[in-house]
This record gives sequence, structure tokens and C-alpha cells, in this order.
Amino acid sequence: MWFQWSEQRDYIEATWNCGYVLASIFVLINLLGQLGGCILVLSRNFVQYACFGLFGIIAMQTIAYSILWDLKFLMRNLALGGGLLLLLAESRSEGKSMFAGVPTMGESSPKQYMQLGGRVLLVLMFMTLLHFDTSFVSILQNIVGTALIILVAIGFKTKLAALTLVVWLFAINVYFNAFWTIPAYKPMHDFLKYDFFQTMSVIGGLLLVVALGPGGVSMDEKKKEW
Repeated sequence: MWFQWSEQRDYIEATWNCGYVLASIFVLINLLGQLGGCILVLSRNFVQYACFGLFGIIAMQTIAYSILWDLKFLMRNLALGGGLLLLLAESRSEGKSMFAGVPTMGESSPKQYMQLGGRVLLVLMFMTLLHFDTSFVSILQNIVGTALIILVAIGFKTKLAALTLVVWLFAINVYFNAFWTIPAYKPMHDFLKYDFFQTMSVIGGLLLVVALGPGGVSMDEKKKEW
């Protein structure tokens, strides 16, 4: 956003007829909100506040860039929200307990449902990758991908399914979103670059699923009770 400041500002100004000043303020808030939120998350300071701030940035971008009316981009933005939900759940687990070192009877319900919501939203990314044609490779990819998506969503063999999706999505991302092969002056370079890093963010969310597990609202957890 820093290197394309004028393009971002001009787009907002032309789309919303809001004037030079308001468009510049929007781009500045967008830039600082993303940088500030990410720095706080990476430094493990005020992670919950950073997550809420990044939720706000995603919502603002969804409206400002008319993503709300583009189903593919909307689903990918929701998948980003799923990653933030998982990060928020992980930050809650690090909160200080009133009785440090004493085992608890179970996880708090809000955290369980945040993990469930995060898993369900993450799989929306993969729904945008399904190809509806009759070639053998596409049919096989759709079957395997759909099966893994369902496993993550319902929380069955979750860590293995999520790890498989990480590998699969990373390979697809490097192959289809290779923005470094396109000259920087071409518009496709920016589109592929945006898709590449957005997909990497979703991969980060899936790695949180691998690290933390599916949470209490899942088949994996219910199997322990059976």
C-alpha cells in the first residue's frame, strides 16, 4: 500500500467521490491499521485488541473495495476472518488463570465456538478453488479437497486434514499465484500478489488448527467422551 499509495487513493476517490483528503485518510488508516495490528500480533502484545482492529480493517476493505458483491473475494475475506478468530481463541488460552497451575474442568464455551467458527470460515477459501469441469485432474482435486474441507469443518481427524490442506494449498498458491513471473507494471502482477499473500494468511490459520486442535465443538473431542 505504501508503494501504491496514489493508486489506492485515486481508486477510493473515484469510486466513492469522497475527495482527495478523505481518500488519503482512508488509505492511511488502512495502512497503519494493518501494520499496527500485525506488529502487535507478532510481538504478542495486546493480541485480542489487535485481532479486533484487524477485523475492522477487513470489514472496511470489504465495503470500500466493493468486495461484498464479489462472491469469490468475499469468501476469501471471510476465510481471513476465520484465521483471526482462531488467533483470538489462541490468545484467550494464554490468558492468566485465577489459580495458576491448577487443571481446569474444560475450555470456556466462547473459545470453543470461536474455534468452530474459525474452522468453518477457513474452509471457504477452498470452495473458491474448486473447478467445475470434467477433466480427471479437476474431478480428483475437487473430491479430495471437498473431503478434507468437510473433515476440518466437522473436526474429524482435524490436525491431519488441516496439515494436508496446508501442503495442498501452498502448492496451489505457488503454482497459480506466481506473481514474481509477471512484470510489475502489468495489472495481473498486483492481482496475483494480493491472492498469494491472502492465501498465505489462510495457511497461517490452518497451521493454528494444526497447533491447537479443533477445540471442544468437534468430533475429535466428542470421541474422547465416547
